[in-house]
Amino acid sequence: MGSEVQNLLIVFDVEGVIIPQIRFLLFEVVGRMGIWPFIKAAFFGLLYQIGFVSLKKSLKEIYGLLRGLPYERLLLVFQRVPLMPSVEQVFKDLKEDGFKTILISSGIPRIVLEKLAERLGADYVSGLEIGLSEGRLTGEIWGDVLEPEGKSVALKKILSDEGLSPCYCIGVADDRNNLSMFQLCNLKIGYNPDFVLSYKSDYALKGDLSDIIPIIKGGHVEKGSQGLCMSSVPREIIHISGFFVALVGVTFVNRYTIAFLIFLAAMLYTASETERMFGIYLPLVSKITLIAARRSEIQEFVASPIFYALGLIMSLTLFPESIGYVAIAVLTLGDGFASVFGIKFGQRRVPFNKSKKFEGTIGGFFFAFLGSLLFVDPLRAFLASAVGMIVEILPLPLNDNVTISLASGLTLMALM
Repeated sequence: MGSEVQNLLIVFDVEGVIIPQIRFLLFEVVGRMGIWPFIKAAFFGLLYQIGFVSLKKSLKEIYGLLRGLPYERLLLVFQRVPLMPSVEQVFKDLKEDGFKTILISSGIPRIVLEKLAERLGADYVSGLEIGLSEGRLTGEIWGDVLEPEGKSVALKKILSDEGLSPCYCIGVADDRNNLSMFQLCNLKIGYNPDFVLSYKSDYALKGDLSDIIPIIKGGHVEKGSQGLCMSSVPREIIHISGFFVALVGVTFVNRYTIAFLIFLAAMLYTASETERMFGIYLPLVSKITLIAARRSEIQEFVASPIFYALGLIMSLTLFPESIGYVAIAVLTLGDGFASVFGIKFGQRRVPFNKSKKFEGTIGGFFFAFLGSLLFVDPLRAFLASAVGMIVEILPLPLNDNVTISLASGLTLMALM
């Protein structure tokens, strides 16, 4: 790209892109202060995620729990937090090609981010400011990045202070808190994006951070068939095998008993993941998680199996028996094979949800329809599968393991 590259800026959100999204504050810092601070921090984090409180309010509550914590301890904890896979290599490649990089975070102190920038060779940083007294946190926080349009303001300030006039600005982020920043970017890359950012992104990626390199350098993603990665195979096998829950229910076991067993398994998994975040590995459960998780998920709390269990439980308990089994078929076979076909044969991205492929939706519908035929007539099997796969590609705020089963079951309930 010649000398033009010298004018290119790449702005990285930090949590969820450079480091695991919630691990630093929730698990590594607050989580080691006791169970009640952990529960309170998790509660306010959840309220923000579902839109009940602002990010500023949530972070003020969380940092208030850190009052009296030595700054050096905060820094040491942050330095122990693992980076997302390939981060260091990505920054090395970008620096060698002459790109300037910016780290912007709403949740991490600027003075801490500066240490991360030194490690990665990033050029600029912007983060929140923290109050310090005699080397300890006062619990007070402030700064542009805490405001609704804060990241946009922070980016403009960096450009103004440094006298930069980029001909092109690229943004890499994972959640809706970065929408204002995205407005200033010519190229928008959603990395494991939430439902809002997926819609607003030019590209939505769910893999290794290094996948952004061909987009940044060439402006496109290579097309053609892709292979299933090592983690995809066991993950999709587990997902699809959930269909046997319906078969077992029809043949042998009371469905409410199955739902209760799934609930117990979900509780065990939740405890295992929580312990894993603190460095304690539960035999078998943690091993299966590490085998099936994406590389980008390994350092984070992997929540998808919990939503998957919830989808199965709702299907078994909320709907009449045959309808519940259809909902399970659409969730397990439809969603599972949609992922397989999307990865292996996907060519055409869904315009309003760029992490999904049309080929995946078609493959998922076919197998969902076949599975549903075991429980209902062809027309109802067709309608439930079609609605479930439409919901699968929509950028919705709820996890699709929940929405697919609900949509399929409610569709058939409406036809009764």
